Amino acid sequence: MLERIRASLPALSPAEQRVARLVLADPRGFASQPVGDLAERAHVSKPTVVRFCRSVGYDGLADFKRKLAGTVNEGVPFVHLAVDDDDKPADLVVKIVDNTVSALLKYRNQAAGQAFERAIAALAEAGRSGRRIEFYGVGNSGIVALDAQHKFFRLGVSAAAISDGHVQVMSATMLAPGDVAVIISNSGASRDLLDVAEIVRRRGATSILITASGSPLALTASGANQVLLAADHPEDFERYSPMVSRLLHLVIVDILSTGVALRLGSAALRPMLQEIKQNLRATRYAPSVRAAADVSSPSKPSTP
Repeated sequence: MLERIRASLPALSPAEQRVARLVLADPRGFASQPVGDLAERAHVSKPTVVRFCRSVGYDGLADFKRKLAGTVNEGVPFVHLAVDDDDKPADLVVKIVDNTVSALLKYRNQAAGQAFERAIAALAEAGRSGRRIEFYGVGNSGIVALDAQHKFFRLGVSAAAISDGHVQVMSATMLAPGDVAVIISNSGASRDLLDVAEIVRRRGATSILITASGSPLALTASGANQVLLAADHPEDFERYSPMVSRLLHLVIVDILSTGVALRLGSAALRPMLQEIKQNLRATRYAPSVRAAADVSSPSKPSTP
Protein backbone atom coordinates (compact mmCIF):
# COMPACT_ATOMS: atom_id res chain seq x y z
CA MET A 1 0.00 0.00 0.00
CA LEU A 2 2.83 2.40 0.84
CA GLU A 3 4.53 1.53 -2.46
CA ARG A 4 1.30 2.35 -4.25
CA ILE A 5 1.09 5.74 -2.54
CA ARG A 6 4.74 6.49 -3.36
CA ALA A 7 4.15 5.63 -7.02
CA SER A 8 1.08 7.91 -7.11
CA LEU A 9 2.91 11.01 -5.85
CA PRO A 10 3.57 12.67 -9.25
CA ALA A 11 -0.12 12.48 -10.20
CA LEU A 12 -1.38 14.17 -7.01
CA SER A 13 -2.03 17.86 -6.45
CA PRO A 14 0.50 19.75 -4.28
CA ALA A 15 -1.87 19.66 -1.29
CA GLU A 16 -2.54 15.95 -1.71
CA GLN A 17 1.20 15.34 -2.00
CA ARG A 18 1.63 16.83 1.47
CA VAL A 19 -0.90 14.33 2.80
CA ALA A 20 0.87 11.50 0.98
CA ARG A 21 4.23 12.45 2.47
CA LEU A 22 2.65 12.49 5.92
CA VAL A 23 1.38 8.94 5.34
CA LEU A 24 4.79 7.75 4.14
CA ALA A 25 6.59 9.41 7.06
CA ASP A 26 4.25 8.13 9.80
CA PRO A 27 1.82 5.43 8.55
CA ARG A 28 0.95 4.18 12.05
CA GLY A 29 0.18 7.67 13.30
CA PHE A 30 -1.90 8.46 10.22
CA ALA A 31 -3.99 5.33 10.75
CA SER A 32 -4.81 6.24 14.36
CA GLN A 33 -5.29 10.04 14.39
CA PRO A 34 -8.53 11.96 13.67
CA VAL A 35 -8.95 13.85 10.44
CA GLY A 36 -8.54 17.24 12.12
CA ASP A 37 -5.12 16.38 13.49
CA LEU A 38 -4.07 14.91 10.15
CA ALA A 39 -5.13 18.02 8.26
CA GLU A 40 -3.26 20.23 10.71
CA ARG A 41 -0.07 18.17 10.47
CA ALA A 42 -0.17 18.18 6.65
CA HIS A 43 -1.16 21.89 6.50
CA VAL A 44 -4.23 21.15 4.40
CA SER A 45 -7.99 21.22 4.89
CA LYS A 46 -10.04 18.25 6.10
CA PRO A 47 -11.69 17.73 2.69
CA THR A 48 -8.20 17.53 1.13
CA VAL A 49 -7.35 14.57 3.37
CA VAL A 50 -10.49 12.76 2.22
CA ARG A 51 -9.85 13.74 -1.40
CA PHE A 52 -6.34 12.29 -1.19
CA CYS A 53 -7.71 8.93 0.01
CA ARG A 54 -10.03 8.79 -2.98
CA SER A 55 -7.31 9.92 -5.41
CA VAL A 56 -5.18 6.88 -4.51
CA GLY A 57 -8.07 4.47 -5.02
CA TYR A 58 -9.96 4.12 -1.72
CA ASP A 59 -13.58 4.82 -0.82
CA GLY A 60 -12.76 7.47 1.76
CA LEU A 61 -10.79 8.19 4.89
CA ALA A 62 -12.30 5.37 6.96
CA ASP A 63 -11.59 2.78 4.24
CA PHE A 64 -8.08 4.14 3.75
CA LYS A 65 -7.21 4.13 7.48
CA ARG A 66 -8.58 0.61 7.98
CA LYS A 67 -6.48 -0.82 5.16
CA LEU A 68 -3.45 1.23 6.13
CA ALA A 69 -3.63 -0.15 9.66
CA GLY A 70 -3.70 -3.67 8.26
CA THR A 71 -0.69 -2.93 6.09
CA VAL A 72 1.53 -1.54 8.85
CA ASN A 73 0.46 -4.13 11.43
CA GLU A 74 0.89 -7.18 9.20
CA GLY A 75 4.22 -6.23 7.65
CA VAL A 76 7.04 -8.66 8.51
CA PRO A 77 10.76 -7.77 8.34
CA PHE A 78 13.14 -9.77 6.20
CA VAL A 79 14.40 -13.08 7.51
CA HIS A 80 17.68 -11.99 9.08
CA LEU A 81 15.81 -9.36 11.10
CA ALA A 82 12.72 -11.44 11.93
CA VAL A 83 13.93 -14.92 12.86
CA ASP A 84 15.06 -15.35 16.47
CA ASP A 85 17.12 -18.16 17.98
CA ASP A 86 14.20 -19.28 20.17
CA ASP A 87 11.56 -19.28 17.41
CA LYS A 88 9.36 -22.37 17.25
CA PRO A 89 8.72 -24.10 13.90
CA ALA A 90 5.26 -22.51 13.73
CA ASP A 91 6.88 -19.08 14.11
CA LEU A 92 9.35 -19.86 11.34
CA VAL A 93 6.52 -20.83 8.99
CA VAL A 94 4.77 -17.49 9.49
CA LYS A 95 7.89 -15.33 9.37
CA ILE A 96 9.57 -16.91 6.37
CA VAL A 97 6.38 -17.16 4.30
CA ASP A 98 5.40 -13.57 5.11
CA ASN A 99 8.93 -12.44 4.33
CA THR A 100 8.83 -14.16 0.95
CA VAL A 101 5.39 -12.78 0.07
CA SER A 102 6.55 -9.29 1.03
CA ALA A 103 9.63 -9.57 -1.20
CA LEU A 104 7.59 -10.85 -4.15
CA LEU A 105 5.03 -8.04 -3.87
CA LYS A 106 7.79 -5.47 -3.61
CA TYR A 107 9.45 -6.90 -6.72
CA ARG A 108 6.12 -6.83 -8.58
CA ASN A 109 5.87 -3.10 -7.93
CA GLN A 110 9.48 -2.34 -8.84
CA ALA A 111 10.16 -4.66 -11.81
CA ALA A 112 11.17 -2.82 -15.00
CA GLY A 113 8.72 -3.80 -17.73
CA GLN A 114 10.90 -2.35 -20.50
CA ALA A 115 13.87 -4.47 -19.44
CA PHE A 116 11.71 -7.60 -19.52
CA GLU A 117 10.46 -6.61 -22.97
CA ARG A 118 14.04 -6.45 -24.28
CA ALA A 119 15.05 -9.70 -22.58
CA ILE A 120 12.04 -11.66 -23.83
CA ALA A 121 12.50 -10.31 -27.37
CA ALA A 122 16.16 -11.40 -27.44
CA LEU A 123 15.40 -14.86 -26.03
CA ALA A 124 12.44 -15.41 -28.38
CA GLU A 125 14.48 -14.40 -31.42
CA ALA A 126 17.31 -16.71 -30.37
CA GLY A 127 14.88 -19.58 -29.89
CA ARG A 128 13.10 -18.92 -33.17
CA SER A 129 16.32 -18.80 -35.20
CA GLY A 130 17.98 -21.76 -33.51
CA ARG A 131 20.65 -19.71 -31.75
CA ARG A 132 22.20 -20.76 -28.45
CA ILE A 133 20.79 -19.75 -25.06
CA GLU A 134 23.20 -20.34 -22.17
CA PHE A 135 22.41 -19.97 -18.46
CA TYR A 136 25.38 -19.28 -16.18
CA GLY A 137 25.31 -19.43 -12.38
CA VAL A 138 27.32 -20.78 -9.46
CA GLY A 139 26.17 -22.09 -6.07
CA ASN A 140 22.51 -21.30 -5.43
CA SER A 141 22.38 -19.44 -8.72
CA GLY A 142 23.50 -22.60 -10.47
CA ILE A 143 20.31 -24.25 -9.24
CA VAL A 144 18.29 -21.42 -10.79
CA ALA A 145 20.22 -21.88 -14.04
CA LEU A 146 19.24 -25.57 -14.10
CA ASP A 147 15.60 -24.65 -13.55
CA ALA A 148 15.83 -22.17 -16.43
CA GLN A 149 17.35 -24.79 -18.72
CA HIS A 150 14.50 -27.18 -17.91
CA LYS A 151 11.84 -24.58 -18.68
CA PHE A 152 13.40 -23.44 -21.97
CA PHE A 153 14.27 -26.98 -23.01
CA ARG A 154 10.54 -27.81 -22.92
CA LEU A 155 9.94 -24.95 -25.36
CA GLY A 156 12.08 -26.71 -27.95
CA VAL A 157 14.93 -24.18 -27.92
CA SER A 158 18.66 -24.86 -27.62
CA ALA A 159 19.34 -24.15 -23.93
CA ALA A 160 22.11 -25.20 -21.54
CA ALA A 161 22.89 -24.53 -17.86
CA ILE A 162 26.55 -24.29 -16.89
CA SER A 163 27.85 -23.87 -13.34
CA ASP A 164 31.55 -24.77 -13.77
CA GLY A 165 33.71 -21.65 -14.15
CA HIS A 166 36.08 -23.12 -16.73
CA VAL A 167 33.25 -24.49 -18.86
CA GLN A 168 31.48 -21.12 -18.63
CA VAL A 169 34.56 -19.42 -20.08
CA MET A 170 34.74 -21.93 -22.94
CA SER A 171 31.01 -21.64 -23.60
CA ALA A 172 31.06 -17.82 -23.61
CA THR A 173 34.05 -17.84 -25.98
CA MET A 174 32.01 -19.83 -28.53
CA LEU A 175 29.03 -17.46 -28.48
CA ALA A 176 28.26 -15.21 -31.44
CA PRO A 177 25.91 -12.34 -32.25
CA GLY A 178 22.34 -13.60 -31.93
CA ASP A 179 23.18 -15.96 -29.08
CA VAL A 180 22.02 -15.11 -25.54
CA ALA A 181 23.78 -15.63 -22.22
CA VAL A 182 21.67 -15.31 -19.06
CA ILE A 183 24.02 -14.65 -16.13
CA ILE A 184 22.48 -15.24 -12.69
CA SER A 185 24.22 -14.05 -9.52
CA ASN A 186 22.79 -13.16 -6.13
CA SER A 187 25.73 -11.01 -5.01
CA GLY A 188 26.87 -10.00 -8.49
CA ALA A 189 30.47 -10.17 -7.25
CA SER A 190 31.61 -13.59 -8.47
CA ARG A 191 34.91 -13.17 -10.34
CA ASP A 192 34.12 -16.06 -12.70
CA LEU A 193 30.78 -14.56 -13.74
CA LEU A 194 32.28 -11.07 -14.15
CA ASP A 195 34.92 -12.54 -16.46
CA VAL A 196 32.25 -14.43 -18.40
CA ALA A 197 30.14 -11.27 -18.77
CA GLU A 198 33.12 -9.49 -20.33
CA ILE A 199 33.73 -12.37 -22.75
CA VAL A 200 30.06 -12.40 -23.79
CA ARG A 201 30.21 -8.65 -24.42
CA ARG A 202 33.35 -8.97 -26.58
CA ARG A 203 31.79 -11.81 -28.60
CA GLY A 204 28.80 -9.59 -29.50
CA ALA A 205 26.20 -11.89 -27.92
CA THR A 206 23.33 -10.58 -25.81
CA SER A 207 23.73 -10.86 -22.04
CA ILE A 208 20.79 -10.82 -19.62
CA LEU A 209 21.96 -10.13 -16.07
CA ILE A 210 19.81 -11.28 -13.14
CA THR A 211 21.43 -9.73 -10.07
CA ALA A 212 21.20 -6.91 -7.50
CA SER A 213 20.99 -3.44 -9.05
CA GLY A 214 24.12 -2.03 -7.39
CA SER A 215 26.35 -5.08 -7.79
CA PRO A 216 29.57 -5.16 -9.86
CA LEU A 217 27.83 -7.43 -12.37
CA ALA A 218 24.95 -4.98 -12.76
CA LEU A 219 27.38 -2.16 -13.49
CA THR A 220 28.58 -4.02 -16.60
CA ALA A 221 25.15 -3.60 -18.26
CA SER A 222 26.04 -0.50 -20.24
CA GLY A 223 25.74 -1.56 -23.88
CA ALA A 224 22.85 -2.12 -26.24
CA ASN A 225 23.24 -5.89 -25.94
CA GLN A 226 23.21 -5.95 -22.12
CA VAL A 227 19.90 -6.19 -20.25
CA LEU A 228 19.72 -5.83 -16.46
CA LEU A 229 16.86 -7.56 -14.61
CA ALA A 230 17.55 -6.26 -11.10
CA ALA A 231 16.30 -8.20 -8.06
CA ASP A 232 17.02 -6.31 -4.82
CA HIS A 233 16.43 -7.61 -1.31
CA PRO A 234 17.96 -6.90 2.15
CA GLU A 235 19.17 -10.43 2.84
CA ASP A 236 21.93 -11.44 5.25
CA PHE A 237 24.76 -13.26 3.45
CA GLU A 238 26.55 -14.12 6.70
CA ARG A 239 24.01 -16.13 8.72
CA TYR A 240 21.56 -17.54 6.19
CA SER A 241 21.78 -19.25 2.85
CA PRO A 242 20.00 -16.98 0.35
CA MET A 243 16.33 -17.92 0.20
CA VAL A 244 14.37 -14.88 -0.93
CA SER A 245 16.88 -14.07 -3.68
CA ARG A 246 16.60 -17.59 -5.11
CA LEU A 247 12.80 -17.38 -5.18
CA LEU A 248 12.94 -13.98 -6.87
CA HIS A 249 15.32 -15.34 -9.48
CA LEU A 250 13.05 -18.34 -10.08
CA VAL A 251 10.10 -15.98 -10.58
CA ILE A 252 12.14 -13.96 -13.08
CA VAL A 253 12.91 -17.16 -14.99
CA ASP A 254 9.19 -18.02 -14.99
CA ILE A 255 8.37 -14.58 -16.43
CA LEU A 256 11.01 -14.97 -19.15
CA SER A 257 9.98 -18.50 -20.13
CA THR A 258 6.30 -17.58 -20.21
CA GLY A 259 7.01 -14.51 -22.31
CA VAL A 260 9.11 -16.53 -24.76
CA ALA A 261 6.44 -19.23 -25.01
CA LEU A 262 3.87 -16.58 -25.93
CA ARG A 263 6.22 -15.07 -28.52
CA LEU A 264 6.94 -18.43 -30.12
CA GLY A 265 3.20 -19.13 -30.41
CA SER A 266 1.01 -21.74 -28.81
CA ALA A 267 0.09 -23.34 -32.15
CA ALA A 268 3.61 -24.72 -32.53
CA LEU A 269 4.26 -25.46 -28.86
CA ARG A 270 1.01 -27.08 -27.80
CA PRO A 271 1.32 -30.32 -29.85
CA MET A 272 4.90 -30.83 -28.69
CA LEU A 273 4.08 -30.21 -25.01
CA GLN A 274 1.11 -32.55 -25.25
CA GLU A 275 3.32 -35.28 -26.76
CA ILE A 276 5.92 -34.74 -24.02
CA LYS A 277 3.26 -35.18 -21.34
CA GLN A 278 1.88 -38.25 -23.09
CA ASN A 279 5.32 -39.88 -23.30
CA LEU A 280 6.07 -39.04 -19.67
CA ARG A 281 2.73 -40.51 -18.63
CA ALA A 282 3.84 -43.82 -20.17
CA THR A 283 6.83 -43.95 -17.80
CA ARG A 284 4.65 -43.85 -14.69
CA TYR A 285 2.95 -46.71 -12.90
CA ALA A 286 -0.70 -47.03 -13.81
CA PRO A 287 -3.16 -46.94 -10.88
CA SER A 288 -3.97 -50.65 -11.41
CA VAL A 289 -0.26 -51.57 -11.22
CA ARG A 290 0.17 -49.64 -7.99
CA ALA A 291 -2.92 -51.29 -6.54
CA ALA A 292 -1.64 -54.75 -7.49
CA ALA A 293 1.73 -53.96 -5.93
CA ASP A 294 0.02 -52.92 -2.72
CA VAL A 295 -1.98 -56.14 -2.62
CA SER A 296 1.03 -58.36 -3.31
CA SER A 297 3.21 -56.74 -0.65
CA PRO A 298 3.03 -58.46 2.76
CA SER A 299 0.95 -56.50 5.22
CA LYS A 300 2.14 -55.75 8.71
CA PRO A 301 0.43 -57.64 11.51
CA SER A 302 -2.12 -55.52 13.32
CA THR A 303 -1.40 -54.49 16.86
CA PRO A 304 -3.95 -55.85 19.30
